Amino acid sequence: MRWHNEYKSKLRTAEEAVKAIKSGNRVYVHPGCAVPEVLVEAMCARHKELEDVEVIHLLTVGESKYSRPEMEDHFRHNALFIGKNVRRAVNDGRADFTPIFLSEVCQLFQRNYLPLDVSLIQVSPPDKHGYCSFGVGVECTKCAAELGKMVIAQVNPQMPRTLGDCFIHVDKITYCVEVNVPLKELPQVGGELTLEETEVYQRIGKNIAGLIEDGSTLQLGIGAIPDAVLRYLHEKNDLGIHSEMFSDGVVKLVEEGVITNERKTLHVGKIVASFVLGTRPLFDFIDNDPVIEFHPSLYVNDPFIIAKNDKMVAINSALEVDLTGQVCADSIGMEFFSGFGGQLDFIRGASRSRRGKPIIALPSTAKNGELSRIAPMLAPGAGVTTTRGDVHYVVTEYGVTNLFGKTVRQRAQELIDIAHPDFRPELYQYAVGRKYFASPASSTPNNIRTQTQQ
Repeated sequence: MRWHNEYKSKLRTAEEAVKAIKSGNRVYVHPGCAVPEVLVEAMCARHKELEDVEVIHLLTVGESKYSRPEMEDHFRHNALFIGKNVRRAVNDGRADFTPIFLSEVCQLFQRNYLPLDVSLIQVSPPDKHGYCSFGVGVECTKCAAELGKMVIAQVNPQMPRTLGDCFIHVDKITYCVEVNVPLKELPQVGGELTLEETEVYQRIGKNIAGLIEDGSTLQLGIGAIPDAVLRYLHEKNDLGIHSEMFSDGVVKLVEEGVITNERKTLHVGKIVASFVLGTRPLFDFIDNDPVIEFHPSLYVNDPFIIAKNDKMVAINSALEVDLTGQVCADSIGMEFFSGFGGQLDFIRGASRSRRGKPIIALPSTAKNGELSRIAPMLAPGAGVTTTRGDVHYVVTEYGVTNLFGKTVRQRAQELIDIAHPDFRPELYQYAVGRKYFASPASSTPNNIRTQTQQ
């Protein structure tokens, strides 16, 4: 129990601990539902004493005071994935955005591209051996804690103790701040949707579910599309999970015996992830459960690791897809919206999996039906998140197409077929103008030809 006395010697109040942060430091913040709010609040309370502190993290849940306009001279956020709470700051130029694949974030710290002065983390209380769990998120935080010059840990009994490669020993922590506060939660989005939107997402979910075979291993994110997919999987058998993250919707399928992980070809019998985003019932579900293994994103998101799962199905969303198959998922025109995350990691991993299926899914329209998400070309300034060479399956509420091995002409025809009917004539005319179609009479799909002739 040598660690016990050492742990006691490291106990500080939040205010005392964050005095370790100095002007000019780069500070990593544990992301997602694990954000150590008490420490972040104490750091922001010192803003008048600090200048030029860089705050770096992936998506966090909750407020981000350090990105407020009045904090501009004191803190500058560097987003590795843009969340709703920092989006305005990034696009106003008060914060920065570093485009990077989730599988490669740890390399920023390992190779000293972004050396870390202080890592602010939140963990479970130490076990009898002195190990604390990173709980709801290990993602890139384990790497950041190992490489940060100082580690300040918010130790919280409400943090679940998750298993896998997700522990830090008390020896590696500089200061410990004990708290007993609820974790930040991110509920499912169903309640925020209109009846019409719900119907659209249900049709998309049903279309995707039709591609999922018994024994498949799934990557699922958070949002209306993965939530909708999960509702149509109750008749499936022996599904598995290898995903950068999952949310509340997975719990019911595990309890029903749909997700068993028994037919996985890697980590048989285990749900593998690097973080969760959800609510307290999900946190309780993952607590101390040996069926669930958390591993860093460096491993979980490695396309070569992903590809070892046979029948790997990667389900990712997009903001728009052009007629050649280019996918934009991280910006709306020139406005940055999110980031790369793990989309291309899993698209490439699934494409190399035996009988794998990489899927891009999106509603056919945006802005209450005023804008087609199947676009003639990406909006000016929009980023290409997934290249036309990486895209296989594209799904909307109007159907499914597989673009792999298809010519640009074939792609344009098939994407028009799953676009909203109101926009198909317009998309067809653009394709003719770009000479994707050799001749209107011979190449136009019947449904488009009929509409344009009318």
